[in-house]
Amino acid sequence: MTDHDLQVQLLLTGNEIMSGDTVDSNSALIATRLAELAIGVRRKVTAGDDRALLQRELEAMAGEADLVIVNGGLGPTVDDLTAEILAAVAGVPLEEHPQAVAHLEQWCAGRNLQLNAANLKQAILPAGCSIVPNPIGSAVGFELTVGGCRIICTPGVPGELRRMMDGIVADLAARLEAPVQRHILRLQTFGLGESSAQQMIADACPDWPTEVDLGFRAGAPQMEVKLTVDSETALAAQAQCRERLYQLFGDHILGEGDTLLAERVLGLLRERGQTLTTAESCTGGLIASMLTRIPHSSEAFHAGFVTYANEIKQSVLGVSAGTLAEHGAVSEAVVRQMASGALERSGSDYAI
Repeated sequence: MTDHDLQVQLLLTGNEIMSGDTVDSNSALIATRLAELAIGVRRKVTAGDDRALLQRELEAMAGEADLVIVNGGLGPTVDDLTAEILAAVAGVPLEEHPQAVAHLEQWCAGRNLQLNAANLKQAILPAGCSIVPNPIGSAVGFELTVGGCRIICTPGVPGELRRMMDGIVADLAARLEAPVQRHILRLQTFGLGESSAQQMIADACPDWPTEVDLGFRAGAPQMEVKLTVDSETALAAQAQCRERLYQLFGDHILGEGDTLLAERVLGLLRERGQTLTTAESCTGGLIASMLTRIPHSSEAFHAGFVTYANEIKQSVLGVSAGTLAEHGAVSEAVVRQMASGALERSGSDYAI
């Protein structure tokens, strides 16, 4: 089967997703990784922890799709139903899987934990299933073919799923008759909106090559521009488009791949041997938080100040009472005094 013929559906499970307590980022991760092989997701269903509902959905998917990826419901608690549901759909019993037990024993031993009955539930799996390794979590994934549909079950913990998708994508690529190796180049930009970027490209590049797919993903504080090709022969066109966008967007481009604004700023400061401080009010320390998430940020970021109340702006950063009274807390005059006070107290070269 070729990648373009592959019918893929996703089943996301969990009451926490349905209630909004947990935001579903896993379906986006799965779709993004499958897209590397030019495989699209045809249908996605999110359902709560309801046995009858989950069984109906999985039976319907198994009858329609070539591949179903189930995400969630593999843990040690009573509301983790995925193994039970798959066994019912496949018409097989549940049984203790020795490979899953060995994984649990190793996982517990590495953390000096006792393997208890609750954890052991994660090793009770549909008879005949194969294990999908989980490099970091306690719950292994597993898969079973029902009719002509391959069903892969994965845990809902995002970090665990991210690691497991490496193996799943590699296995899919090996099984496809004519796999497409999709090449995706991502440019991270700052200070551009989707509509303005699209218009700039349309005006400057009316001859944009059809083999290079152009996409945008807006976020805060940056926007991603994505250039995708589906063949090795189109890589030259992709490279040409990259150069044209660098010329067109200039300093709006922060970098490529997963480059973050804070990472780029800190990198430039380290290159110059300079430092940065922050003086925040309404943002409540958000900018400092973005900076300190970057490894080794202390080399260029030594201190930040969150001065929300007016009296703290005065006592901590030296903002004058007269300026606050005349211009108000949200004003350029006060901002300038906050920045000056932060620079003076931190000894930094720059202030935000």
